Amino acid sequence: MPRQMNKDTISVRQGEELDLPVLEEFLRANMDSLPEENLEILQFFAGHSNLTYQLKIGNWEAVLRRPPLGPVAPRAHDMGREYKILSSLNPIFPVAPRPLLYSEDPTFVGSPFFIMERKNGLLIDTSFPKGVKVTKDLCRRLSVVMVEKLVELHQIDYKETGLAEISKPEGFMERQVHGWIGRYERAITDEIPVVNSLKKWLVNHIPKKSEAAIIHYDYKFNNAMFNEDLTKMVGLFDWEMTTVGDPLADLGVAMGYWNQGDDSELLIHGLGKAPVTAVQEGFLTRKEFIELYAQKSGRDITNFHFYLTFAYFKLAVIGQQIYYRYKKGQTHDIRFANFNHFVKNLMQHAASVSEEKL
Repeated sequence: MPRQMNKDTISVRQGEELDLPVLEEFLRANMDSLPEENLEILQFFAGHSNLTYQLKIGNWEAVLRRPPLGPVAPRAHDMGREYKILSSLNPIFPVAPRPLLYSEDPTFVGSPFFIMERKNGLLIDTSFPKGVKVTKDLCRRLSVVMVEKLVELHQIDYKETGLAEISKPEGFMERQVHGWIGRYERAITDEIPVVNSLKKWLVNHIPKKSEAAIIHYDYKFNNAMFNEDLTKMVGLFDWEMTTVGDPLADLGVAMGYWNQGDDSELLIHGLGKAPVTAVQEGFLTRKEFIELYAQKSGRDITNFHFYLTFAYFKLAVIGQQIYYRYKKGQTHDIRFANFNHFVKNLMQHAASVSEEKL
């Protein structure tokens, strides 16, 4: 019997519905050879940013991505940009989904949006799919796959892709540090004493030199999909933050999400249930992951604590932006009600990481 796939969709959340007849009319006018059955729409439950829907007409399936409801930060949630990224990457890095269609017209779903292929496979987040025999060897093997796929992405010559036209690698970390500080300051709700000294530390420790590579910038287990025997990654999602920049910043973000068993309870449970990396034995520790990446990529990780500090700060700012939207009534998703505690904990953790060496 085939192993049961993880259920990754739910009924569409209240207030985030799409106009089904209008969207179906658009699809039939712009997509070839769609089945005669009616359009069905479900919503992907993962993610806290863009809204992502499963579209199904008979045996045809696709995925629709649109920005979140309410006002969004300038240049954030750029659907056209993400569509261009996938168009450039899918032919040479096929775990990136193949894009099918892009529309700037807000008539159909209330905003610009794009449609991409629906990939199928196994998802790993806070648990393994039913029927999987979890062993230490399996967890280690999955860790290695995550390392190797990140190294593979960073080895692509960005100058041979369309990303060269929409990215500016020079001064990347300088812009990142000051940019995310600015985003935080525009979304402040609660005063967090450690933030001022943390911001100064980040500004004073920006690396003077760095490499340039294609970076995913949201690389984590629940953005990945694996084949049935969990030996290969078959999908990697959420490319909205992708650019050309410092590959160690990409590794830093990945490690910001990579919890381990000896992390604090707030760090492990800040986004809800504990991720598998924190509760199952066999997964690489952050230190082991970083060192394996260095070995396979040949990159120097001497000052990696800067990138990890920045990653926790950046994750805190993302959480703060989401909490700000919740406080302002721009979203009513109850998942975000206690994000202020998560943000405070991340800021404090970032400050402690800044004082450590790898």
